[in-house]
Amino acid sequence: MSSVLMLLATSPGLFIGTCAVLGLVVGSFLNVVIYRLPVMLERQWREQCAQSGGEDPGATTVPAVTAQRFNLIVPRSACPACKAPIGALQNVPILSYLLLKGRCANCGTAISARYPLVELLTGILTAAVAWKFGFGWSALAGIVLTWFLITLTFIDVDHQLLPDSLTLPLLWLGLCASLWVPLSATAPLPVDVRSSLIGAAAGYVSLWSVYHLFRLLTGKEGMGYGDFKLFAALGAWLGWQMLLPIILLASAAGAITGIGMLTMRKRHRSTPIAFGPFLAAAGWLMLLFGQRIVADYLGASPLLP
Repeated sequence: MSSVLMLLATSPGLFIGTCAVLGLVVGSFLNVVIYRLPVMLERQWREQCAQSGGEDPGATTVPAVTAQRFNLIVPRSACPACKAPIGALQNVPILSYLLLKGRCANCGTAISARYPLVELLTGILTAAVAWKFGFGWSALAGIVLTWFLITLTFIDVDHQLLPDSLTLPLLWLGLCASLWVPLSATAPLPVDVRSSLIGAAAGYVSLWSVYHLFRLLTGKEGMGYGDFKLFAALGAWLGWQMLLPIILLASAAGAITGIGMLTMRKRHRSTPIAFGPFLAAAGWLMLLFGQRIVADYLGASPLLP
């Protein structure tokens, strides 16, 4: 094991390639989480309603919510149309999709192109983090953060939901990293404990305050509590110094996207737009380039990799 780690540490190209392949494999699992976790939460909420006498848990239209066990492991992945189990050779990231020409091997039903796209995106972003930080703790921390942000982005796009089961562990992982992972004078991750704690608190309180002020002025809810927790998690990972660039970039991207959708008449003015993906994207960009931005525009002293 030590010889393998030494080889990865001394061969940047091999390290980046290994991380890219690992990202493809993890991306396949993230597809499972993106689909199944909201279904699991829906099932859990309906069971809780039934226990309190509020609703029959069987009265649901959510797919795959049945009496059988349903989690991230069980049952095996299967074709949504014919229910044929997907074998290991049919589940190789990207390659299986290409060989099967985007169709089920059993019934020929078209498979969504988003599955290989999530795998490819995860592989590319994982490799980008490995390239930016090189072999070490910073790369590991950045890769873990990247995987969480990808998962949260697609769940929020699909369901306008940022689950506590992802945002809260991400927050605690950021705080723990600042406590336990050795600081480096040449890398931005992890941040020091003080920056992490202030970042987590300021991230949550700032959006919480905006939310309640907006509701007081308009009588409407401008965002969800999951956005507060995701912003707090980004503050815990990247430090309080990154909060302002993240929220400015996310807000600008969200505003441009919303205006564009209204212009093309793809959405009504009252239709909500998930803010989590913009926070996640801005957070990831600050992960890679935030130290330079802070140094150039805010006059801070960054720790550049």
